[in-house]
Amino acid sequence: MLDLREIKSNFRVISWLGTKELKGRLKVLSLLPPASIGVEVGVHKGDFSAHILKLVKPKKLFLVDPWKYEPDPRYRNSLYGSQNDKEQLELDERYQQVMNRFSNETKAGKVTILRQLSAEAAQQFDPESLDWVYIDGNHLYEFVKQDLQLYFPKIKPGGFLCGDDYGITGWWEKGVLKAVDEFKAEHPELRFKQFGTQFFFWK
Repeated sequence: MLDLREIKSNFRVISWLGTKELKGRLKVLSLLPPASIGVEVGVHKGDFSAHILKLVKPKKLFLVDPWKYEPDPRYRNSLYGSQNDKEQLELDERYQQVMNRFSNETKAGKVTILRQLSAEAAQQFDPESLDWVYIDGNHLYEFVKQDLQLYFPKIKPGGFLCGDDYGITGWWEKGVLKAVDEFKAEHPELRFKQFGTQFFFWK
């Protein structure tokens, strides 16, 4: 397992993360199996995606994000809401940057980028076809709950369903916490761990 010095080295690109979140994310990555098939829901600029590729070395990584501007006032403090004065243009540029960033991996068939809402993308995966899914998309309660419900059947027995910002209150209020806790109560058969700000289910 990597130590804190290597955490800081591997995560230097996303330097805004606090030590608690760095440790939590690293713990999650250390538990994801190499040569696996996984999905990251919520890509933004692809920083965490790059660390997944470097540390997990998956056989196949699907990156899911609509890169879609949301004018609804609920999203005014989000990365894709009304704090974004360039609106959709900036999201289009961000998508193209991710396409460019992972062009080699895409050409090699190691990465597939799906510019879709997570609910739409989930329909493309067969039941029990994935080793893991990492959820970091829309943080509002109803969308986190939907992602958990839609992607859970896609994961193989022994696989993992995990994600970010568990226990954190942001513009989404307590959406992640509420959705994860409800899902946990609905599936008492699943093993659950919290690593810093990360939630982690074993199927």
